This record gives sequence, C-alpha cells and structure tokens, in this order.
Amino acid sequence: MTAAGSTAPADERPARRAVLIAVAIDVVLVIAFAAIGRASHDSDVWTGLWQTAWPFLGGLAAGWLVTLAWRAPAAPVRTGLGVWAVTLGGGMLLRAVSGQGTALPFIIVAAVTLFVALVGWRAIDFAVRRARRR
Repeated sequence: MTAAGSTAPADERPARRAVLIAVAIDVVLVIAFAAIGRASHDSDVWTGLWQTAWPFLGGLAAGWLVTLAWRAPAAPVRTGLGVWAVTLGGGMLLRAVSGQGTALPFIIVAAVTLFVALVGWRAIDFAVRRARRR
C-alpha cells in the first residue's frame, strides 16, 4: 500500500485538486438544478433553495461514497453513472421521507437533468482530454 491507504501508485491517483474541483462542479450543478426547478415553478428561488437542494446534495454525497468517486472523479462511466444514479435515487428517497413531492413527471425531469449535468460534464472533460492527446 502507498500513502493514504491506496493501492495505486501516487502518480496514478488523481490529484487532490482534481477531486476538489470535481466535487465543486457536482455540488454547483445540483444546486443549479434545484434553483432552475424552483424558478420554473414561479417560486422564490432563494427562500426555498435549501429545502429543494438538500435531498439531492445528500444523494450526491452518498453517490461519491458508494462509487469511491475520488479514485476517478472525472470518469463518465465508472464514476458519472454511479454518482448520477445514487444522487437521483437518494434524492428522491430523502424527498419522500421528508414529505416533499416525488411525482413521476418530476422524477423523469430530475433523472434527465441530473444525467446531463453529472455525466455530461465528465463526458465533455473526457472528450477534451482525448482530443488533446491526439
């Protein structure tokens, strides 16, 4: 084992900065999802933003833990799909147990929007990195 309890050599692990950037991007995108959703329903975005966002932020945290996302934070398939699925499922579960709505149309919109956000930025990053290597 190498430093920090990882079996990967230090030069193969993502830099701490890359992990922090990936976490920040995910958090900003989940908050933006909640803000856009509130705004689209003529709600006061700022007043209820935390109420709308917290279940999905909790799901996002669980997604990072379940997928061990810090090992490959920008991987669209290995990390992105898992983080998306757990964020969506966990977010809906937390909304349900806290008495918030989980109507089927909302689940569909949330699934598509969070997929585009959480997997999309990783896919773009992957494509850019691949193009730069050529």
